[in-house]
Amino acid sequence: MLEKFLNIFRIPDLRKRVLFTLGILAVYRLGAFIPTPGVNTKQLELLFNSQAGSALGLMDLFGGGNLRRMTIFALGIMPYITASIIFQLLTVVYEPLARIEKEGELGRRKITQWTRYLTVILGVLQSIGIAAILTRQGLVMNPGIGFMLMTVLTLTAGTTFIMWLGEQITDRGIGNGMSLLIFAGIVAGLPNGVGDLVNKVQTDAWGSMTFLVTLLLLVGMIAVVAFIVWVERAERRIPIQSARRIVGRRLMGGQSSHLPLKVNSGGVMPIIFASSILSAPLLFGQVEWVQNSKVLQPIMQALQPGYPWYELLNILGIIFFAYFYVSIVMKPDDIADNFRKSGSFIPGIRPGKRTSDFINDILTRITLVGALYLILVQMVPTFLISGIRFDKIWLIGRAFENLPTWAIHGMGVNFYFGGTSLLIVVGVAMDTINQIESQLIMRHYDGFSPRSGRIRGRKTW
Repeated sequence: MLEKFLNIFRIPDLRKRVLFTLGILAVYRLGAFIPTPGVNTKQLELLFNSQAGSALGLMDLFGGGNLRRMTIFALGIMPYITASIIFQLLTVVYEPLARIEKEGELGRRKITQWTRYLTVILGVLQSIGIAAILTRQGLVMNPGIGFMLMTVLTLTAGTTFIMWLGEQITDRGIGNGMSLLIFAGIVAGLPNGVGDLVNKVQTDAWGSMTFLVTLLLLVGMIAVVAFIVWVERAERRIPIQSARRIVGRRLMGGQSSHLPLKVNSGGVMPIIFASSILSAPLLFGQVEWVQNSKVLQPIMQALQPGYPWYELLNILGIIFFAYFYVSIVMKPDDIADNFRKSGSFIPGIRPGKRTSDFINDILTRITLVGALYLILVQMVPTFLISGIRFDKIWLIGRAFENLPTWAIHGMGVNFYFGGTSLLIVVGVAMDTINQIESQLIMRHYDGFSPRSGRIRGRKTW
């Protein structure tokens, strides 16, 4: 395995891409320690500690701890993700935008440019909201219009710079830039999670069962990681037969192959999209007049992480974005049309519309399985972290008051051991390794997996 990793640095182009990606991630982590001027960071840290696992905790997860420290990257990549979701939705429901997307590379560049503009606008709006919340909470040293303008300028410039860093990784590095930035932020917090677990063992936080519970948690994490890897690699293979044809004096075609359809084609994107959408009302709920409203305050409270309504909307959001993402990535009509043009067909299925419907039916079924898998991986650790407040369900909450304490309030495991973070870390790591492996195989080197390659690479630098 060490030899296969060393092959990465034996290929000049791949070595440059990997080192460039690591350099960009280092710049991103460096910016995570530059504070926003005028904020009392010590009091802000106490506020986050008192609201661990709440709305602020969820937003801080995707920011890699930047929101907790109120750095120049406090907004993180969320404004860009939200802008991307908006334009992807518009390309489906707004025909003029769909036509622009079909123009090819030029159309995609236009949509990308508009996404950047919307990212800046969302960054300004969120910066204003954060500045207002910090002022109301008494976390500002010198409140006023000067602090407001400085915060808006700093945070908006920070999220724009992060957007640029992500695009540079995607264009000149390895892997998806935006996903890798989220990955880096989560991994940076894992040492704190390990330290918190060690501290629980040393202080017997769970009584005489502390050691056994810790052992079960570690075994459970390994099992979840193995389950994620297994499902991420699972695929439904549709057999394809190419028609025979005579080209000159040769008989061409007649070969059998398959069309691989991944069970979880969307990867980690559905869960990121759903979380980013739900983070908007969480920030809105921190505004003073919303908290004082007798109508809006209970609604915002019900949309807190760990509450039934939030978890229900999160589940529905994951299912919706799983199907939405697959509809963008996989287009059965285009696949069927390509089969027809190349003279290929699915045995037993008529070309054209029937082929498109057949592929669409399979995608519908396996996407539902993929969405349920994402829900399972995210929801099971939720019981261990914060539980689900079934006792807060309107009218019928009292029926759940006799549930075990861990089911309602969780076991207080560190937030970084959550299913969302674990899924993102494993999913992004696998996607990045797959890209590196494809580069190795393309240059006649062995990949990481046993069946990835058969041609030995060079043994010298």
